[in-house]
Amino acid sequence: MAHDGLTYRQSGVEVALGDACSKLATEASRRTLQNRHGRAGAVVPGSLGGYSPTLAFGPQRIGVTSDGIGTKIELAERTASYHSLAFDLLAMVADDLIAAGIEPSNVANILDVDRLDASVVSQLMQGLEAAAAEAGVAIVGGEIAELGSRVGGYGPGMHFNWTATALGVPLPGFGGQVSAGDTLVAVASDGLRSNGFSLARAILSRVHGEHWHETLWQGKSWGAWLLTPSRIYCRHLVAAHEAGIQLKAVAHITGGGLPSKLRRILPSGCGAVLDELFPPQDWVLALQRLGGVADAEAYRCWNMGNGLCVVAEDPAGLVAFLAERGLQARPAGRVEVGNSLRLKNLGAEAGEAWLELPLDT
Repeated sequence: MAHDGLTYRQSGVEVALGDACSKLATEASRRTLQNRHGRAGAVVPGSLGGYSPTLAFGPQRIGVTSDGIGTKIELAERTASYHSLAFDLLAMVADDLIAAGIEPSNVANILDVDRLDASVVSQLMQGLEAAAAEAGVAIVGGEIAELGSRVGGYGPGMHFNWTATALGVPLPGFGGQVSAGDTLVAVASDGLRSNGFSLARAILSRVHGEHWHETLWQGKSWGAWLLTPSRIYCRHLVAAHEAGIQLKAVAHITGGGLPSKLRRILPSGCGAVLDELFPPQDWVLALQRLGGVADAEAYRCWNMGNGLCVVAEDPAGLVAFLAERGLQARPAGRVEVGNSLRLKNLGAEAGEAWLELPLDT
């Protein structure tokens, strides 16, 4: 390849340090759980460590999660296109809830800005209304905070960070025991969703310079390619559950890629083999080639064309149901005894027909 291969770490993301800091935060938060023991808001045992904890309010159970868009916001700043960002925001929280078996119902959001621009805020809120309809949630609160120089970004316009908290109620009968031999159904993604953009921006800046977002590939700017909005899956999985399709487990493939997220749904002593994944989009492969990113690194950083992996009692029925709702899904592999992820390599290098990746803990 034309350039030495880039890694996520070289783009400025210290994964190991991030894990260490997350561990500190997790340990501190778990020491606070005793504050609600035996009272409303107590954490239901066994619900920590996944996509969302479940909280007990008497007999009622509620799930909650928080997330943000991250550095994908810079793509909107570079292209002056803001209307699709809400799909990324809601996908990150609403699809994390459904991965925990929780139907998203309500979202509150915080928009931190350096200074206000009503036209930008209008685009963001119009997008939020549309994304909320797609997710089937109500936006019930939030804040717009003017923080001046505490918030930075690209170019002369309004700079901002956008985060959200979503809550919902557990779906009765959702979930089941995953075991060796179960089929993993992959659901196609439209792009990188809202993860891995530090690496993507580092690649394009290195190859095309400061104004890389204006450079065309296949007649479309790199800024527009990377801004591809996240598809929101939760409403379709809720509908599948309500139609009687038993969903045993859902992995939402975001940061950390397939190895990180499959680990969350696989039982101890089990790995997976994936031989029919959806391939990455052509522009993702082109991006990988530009950066000389090794296939194993790409599968650890990006979703590589796959937004969900689902274990269902009736895999064929789930595939057919999602197809009727406009989603591409197919049986992609199976759970097997082991401690690694083996996948048929569809990356840009494809020097190895198969990759074997450790399942992140």
